Amino acid sequence: MSLFKRFLAIPLILGMLSLAGAAAAQTVVGVTATEIKVGNYSPPKTVEMVRKLVEQDQVAFLFQTLGTPPNSAIHKYMNEKKTPQLFVATGATKWNDPKNFPWTMGFQPNYQTEGRIYSAYILKNVPDAKVGILYQNDDYGKDYLKGFEDGLGDAAKKLIVMKQSYEVTDPTIDSQIVNLKNSGANVFFNITIPKFAVQAIKKSNDIGWKPLHFLNNVSSSLGTVLKPAGLDASKGLITALYMKEITDPQWKNDKGFLDWVAFMKKYYPEGALDDQANAYGYNVAILMTQVLKQCGNDLSRENIMKQAASVKNFDLPLLLPGIKVNTGPADFAPIEQEQLAKFDGERWALFGEMFDAVRK
Repeated sequence: MSLFKRFLAIPLILGMLSLAGAAAAQTVVGVTATEIKVGNYSPPKTVEMVRKLVEQDQVAFLFQTLGTPPNSAIHKYMNEKKTPQLFVATGATKWNDPKNFPWTMGFQPNYQTEGRIYSAYILKNVPDAKVGILYQNDDYGKDYLKGFEDGLGDAAKKLIVMKQSYEVTDPTIDSQIVNLKNSGANVFFNITIPKFAVQAIKKSNDIGWKPLHFLNNVSSSLGTVLKPAGLDASKGLITALYMKEITDPQWKNDKGFLDWVAFMKKYYPEGALDDQANAYGYNVAILMTQVLKQCGNDLSRENIMKQAASVKNFDLPLLLPGIKVNTGPADFAPIEQEQLAKFDGERWALFGEMFDAVRK
């Protein structure tokens, strides 16, 4: 297999994998799907495996490494080694820092921007807001929290009545939810990864706590979060979207959606068609493919990074209409638009205007 073909195989495999996991047995440039999953959201293990990939296997780039803590652990190292760390699967704001970290680039809208969208809605629409917040006690959770508090501005001290944190190793967050209810909060900002989002939605429902509930985009999947938590319990949740929700019937005849379904049936037939992570993997894989096409025959690390920073008005099939991918030497944030949506018991229903971080 030619070097170029081996590189082009990467997006296909990662598109099949998705964030939800699903194994692929094929080796791509010395990296198997098993190796991709070995880090298991553990920063020390991530460092160990990435050093092997960069120094021993001499991979040209990393693609879609998952999670803010694991990516933070290799952030400085990847830049010291001048190896592209592309389209990381985390929305931390710090991935858009080409001046200090010119070898790392994000993909999805950043967490601080998303947090400001929710705070803007609260300030405009909830005059008696008493806000309770649950957040993961790491860079991921604190990034969302900062954006939300910055968006509230001087009103933050008055409106936020309680903040509760959890560790990713905690077995449950039940006690935090009880504490938030007892605080008198009538607005809940839920900053969690899917496992804990399910718990938070279930527990809130079980104890009869019915706040205006904002759920971060990371945990908005119908298949992996809302269904396990209970569709009735999830009704009324608000999140911010930048992708077409694959369970929304309005996209059933959309070309991008139909192409994705055809891809899933051919390459990943056992994959769930209601798991938004599978659509996410497909989208970002197409972007990676575009970057490699732009590289032509020059697949050096330098040119791969240069082309990743040279994407202009690129359409991804499962982004919301009007959202395009743009990067530049001083702009490492490929997607900077989102829109609010409310879960109606069956699907996420979009409402309001598109929020554009560039024009915020």
